[in-house]
Amino acid sequence: MALVAVALCAALLPVPSSAIERFYSAGIYRVLQPALTTISNLVPFALFDLLVAGVVVTWVALAVRDARRSKRRWLQAMGRIGLRTVVWSAGLYVIFLLTWGLNYRRVGLENRLEYDRRAVTADAARTLGIEATSRLNALHDAAHAEASLAARVIDPALAAAFVRVNRQIGGGTVLVGRPKTTWLNWYFRRTAVDGMTDPYLLETLVIDDLLPFERPFVVAHEWSHLAGIADEGEANFLGWLTCVHGSAAHQYSGWLFLYEQVARAVSRRDRDELARRLGSGPTDDLQAIANRIARAASPRLAAVSRRAYDAYLKANRIEAGAESYGEVVRLVLGVRFGADWTPRRSE
Repeated sequence: MALVAVALCAALLPVPSSAIERFYSAGIYRVLQPALTTISNLVPFALFDLLVAGVVVTWVALAVRDARRSKRRWLQAMGRIGLRTVVWSAGLYVIFLLTWGLNYRRVGLENRLEYDRRAVTADAARTLGIEATSRLNALHDAAHAEASLAARVIDPALAAAFVRVNRQIGGGTVLVGRPKTTWLNWYFRRTAVDGMTDPYLLETLVIDDLLPFERPFVVAHEWSHLAGIADEGEANFLGWLTCVHGSAAHQYSGWLFLYEQVARAVSRRDRDELARRLGSGPTDDLQAIANRIARAASPRLAAVSRRAYDAYLKANRIEAGAESYGEVVRLVLGVRFGADWTPRRSE
């Protein structure tokens, strides 16, 4: 019961984000992350799968044992099973917070970078969309001409760009994760999820049918989580910025993602204008992504999954919930950049 009390206190007690930033995100986590990711990078399979399987199998085995021992006292068996479930959940939650989850409560990027809310306007979003179409049209041929690395290999150029950009925003040392597939791949494809970061063993998990021009951004997004960026919009921002500082293929992947986000944010009239400006190559690539998702996704399951994730994010103090994914447009518009898309840090 002490463990349950600790979990409740950790979930409910308010802690200043400045304290989380100083002592956890910029302190404990920067030591913990390279150590755990080094271990997970040693194996080609997802350790998260083993963790999930181990917890589930052990819980079921103990539940069956309790049921057999208390055949005539089923209320006693249910009580034991229920108590164990509560205690295990509390333990897993506390570990989650210590290994990664406290990053949800850190200081946001708009407070660590020079950010001007007045720059976030409809006209600015339209201009950003035009910039994205121009970049995509110019990069398409060169991006498709680049040779793709194996799916489970760390792209050294993308990793170098990520480390450089993470330092630009004030992040510390981060070890990038080896992209892996997971037993949950079937579920991710059905719910239109491209990947996740294992919050316990700090490894990078991506689905196995990503198209070559999707992979750089998705991987960079998950690496952003490894760097302690828990907010989805901020992870999208760092993932996009990483791609912008990479090779032609990386840049194309980042701008393709941002184009989709801007197209959702602008008016219908501006969206139609952007579509007319976009060349046939990028348009075909966007259609290929839509076709990939449609082949496997279940709209009903995807909707249920999104609602569950929305509740999860809000429970972890991300007020925008699942809508935080689209916050990347606001960040790109509001953050002040120097030369070559270098973000300016606040003093």
